[in-house]
Amino acid sequence: MRKRLSPLAAHTLRKFTEAMFHGVEMKISAKQVVDNIQKQFAIFAGGKPEEINLALQALWLLAGGPLFSARSPGELQEFLDEHLRNSHVDVVQDLARLRGIVYAGYYGHWIGSTEDENRDNPVLEQIGFTLPGHRARAPINRFVARELTHEAFIGHDAIPDSAEIIIIGSGAGGATAAAALSAKGHKLLIIEAGPHKPASQITHQEARMTASLYVDGGLQTSKDKDIILFQGRVVGGSTIINNGIFLSALKGEHLHPDAAEPCDEWNLLGADIDKVKFAQAFEDIGIALKINRVETFRGKHNGVHLLAGWHKHVLASGNVHDAKAPARAFVKNFGPDELNGGCAFCGYCNTGCPYGRHNAMPQSFLREATGRGNKILADASVTQILWGSPDANGKRVAKGVQIVLPNGKTRVVAAEKGIVIACGTMASSHLLDASGIHDTGSGISLNIASPVPALMPANDVNAWDEDQMSTYVDQGEYLLESHFQPPMSMATLMPGWFAEHHRRMRNYGRIVSAGILFPVDRIGWLNGGKLQMKLRPDVELQLARRALAKLCAVHFANGAIEVYPPLMTGETLLPCTEAEALAFFEERIKEPDDMVLSSSHPHGGNAINADPDKGIVDPHLRVHGTTNLFVTDASVFPSNMRVNAQYSTMAIAHYAMAMHQPFGL
Repeated sequence: MRKRLSPLAAHTLRKFTEAMFHGVEMKISAKQVVDNIQKQFAIFAGGKPEEINLALQALWLLAGGPLFSARSPGELQEFLDEHLRNSHVDVVQDLARLRGIVYAGYYGHWIGSTEDENRDNPVLEQIGFTLPGHRARAPINRFVARELTHEAFIGHDAIPDSAEIIIIGSGAGGATAAAALSAKGHKLLIIEAGPHKPASQITHQEARMTASLYVDGGLQTSKDKDIILFQGRVVGGSTIINNGIFLSALKGEHLHPDAAEPCDEWNLLGADIDKVKFAQAFEDIGIALKINRVETFRGKHNGVHLLAGWHKHVLASGNVHDAKAPARAFVKNFGPDELNGGCAFCGYCNTGCPYGRHNAMPQSFLREATGRGNKILADASVTQILWGSPDANGKRVAKGVQIVLPNGKTRVVAAEKGIVIACGTMASSHLLDASGIHDTGSGISLNIASPVPALMPANDVNAWDEDQMSTYVDQGEYLLESHFQPPMSMATLMPGWFAEHHRRMRNYGRIVSAGILFPVDRIGWLNGGKLQMKLRPDVELQLARRALAKLCAVHFANGAIEVYPPLMTGETLLPCTEAEALAFFEERIKEPDDMVLSSSHPHGGNAINADPDKGIVDPHLRVHGTTNLFVTDASVFPSNMRVNAQYSTMAIAHYAMAMHQPFGL
């Protein structure tokens, strides 16, 4: 095994682990925790482990350098409590986030490679968690009928010299474009930077799956490390590691009646989208993927808790705006149930469905496109769009792409008719910039999530035994969403330090969890390939404070006895009113570093606008100043979506590729 932590970094991490667990019973040793992290980092693509090395070396220096090793676990815990947990210095707060690495190494402990080998996993036993295959329920069979076959792929030794149309990216935007174009008879080569991971290679081993399926192994952050950015790096993109949620950019019963419609805002900004055709695109996608509302029993704990708490809160508060808020189960694309392929609600959506039951892009649009003879080239990164001679009007003509393979070799593939870019906000913006398209990667928006677990009175249920996300409330300005996580992910998002964190995890089965999702609109930009975004105390952070206070009130309305706010300091909030909770958050949240922030929905950066001086792509998603280069991912959204971006990404790609004639017939 390649060890990507240096001896000094590994030593520091072991000492850090001993301090974090000082005074509590560890079921595995601190050395085993470090070994677990070494195994996880060995799978990582990219340089994130080296960045963690530097952070651990900085911690070693902060803790006294050569004197570090002489500190006892208790002494080091006191040091960490004083200097990391309670610090307001940005650099030190960044080091405090190393606690998540420690908890991942402990609660992500895995024995061997199968569920059965982990029947007696001591860490899982300690928190009372039962793996899906060992729960008292009907056996869960793998549904492999819709998996991509070997014939769908082309090897690195058989890369063609040319293709009619090249699609870069195989996620929501790229796969949808591929299905639409292949239905018209076009011949495609779909290029994906990540590997192919069929259901047969996906397991409940969280650490391995996170390292294998995510950009930077799930540790990608904004440039200042304030925000964790979750993005897929696998065939199927982020559709492999999401919850299948479908909320659209068009007005409907799923959105608060007082909220602005995202698509209307886009058109006011100059997008000039045909709403009739866009609405038809949503309908076409919904029918193709057989989307349906989640059954209540799949969210029997957290999902029901959120809705019950919300209704009790509304009755008690009498708030008219709250009373109008949609509070319901999500619409999702799991299934199809008629083929016994419906969701098994095991709770592992964010590390890939090991049963092949998530109707993600490999099970749907990629399968459709490759079924017509088109091919996927996986594990290949496109670094540049190549240009031919301009046309008679002086517009650029895309003639091919340059590809880099894992062995460092480069290849060029010519595009006979054109190219579609769909590799996500950051990657698409970076590729366009590297190819000479200027002003990309600005005006980036995020939907930011922040988790709020709560402790319920003692009972005989296990709150983790359900669908990972099942219900939501739309407040117009923000969403409240029910969710739960498997042990490793739950431990890394669980606020708290030392024995208190351990106590919370020991109560794992009694903890219900929900989160806020609030919009950050067009204030981000790419800086050196990394997202630069600073939340404003009087705008985004104030919105987050209000949303957190509302969610705490909902938790308490349904009987929670403790709430664990997403604060780096890890305080416990006892039953209180919404106004009291708001005062609490106004006191403790002064800057982004003070709370846990993550996003799975980056969008914008290459906005649609009819005016080439105000956007990167035109209303048909063609890059301005070009004849045959298109972008069909969430980077084209002109302003914040406010809700999950997956459905609208698919719809905008279908709208451009199926309802127009981008490459002729």
